[in-house]
Amino acid sequence: MNNSIKTDDIIFNFFKQICDEKDDQKCVELGNNWINAMENNLKNMEANLDEQDKIKHKEDIQNNQNHLNSLKGKTSSEWREYATKCMIEILDNKKEV
Repeated sequence: MNNSIKTDDIIFNFFKQICDEKDDQKCVELGNNWINAMENNLKNMEANLDEQDKIKHKEDIQNNQNHLNSLKGKTSSEWREYATKCMIEILDNKKEV
């Protein structure tokens, strides 16, 4: 049996934490923490690309940043809805494998 923790499981559990959080302010804080972590990941990935790959992936990077920007300012109920959709998508992808 493979005991390694999979990235999808970590992400799923983070989104579950957003959905389960009863305190609306803490729910929004968790969502905002998600945005910050993903923005840092995006910046780190971009920093590790050579110039040719930066040009090649410029649109994808911008689309990801636009998506993160669209999450800013969400209410707790919007975060719970978004997190639920993400959890469903993760589960659907696991079924396909």
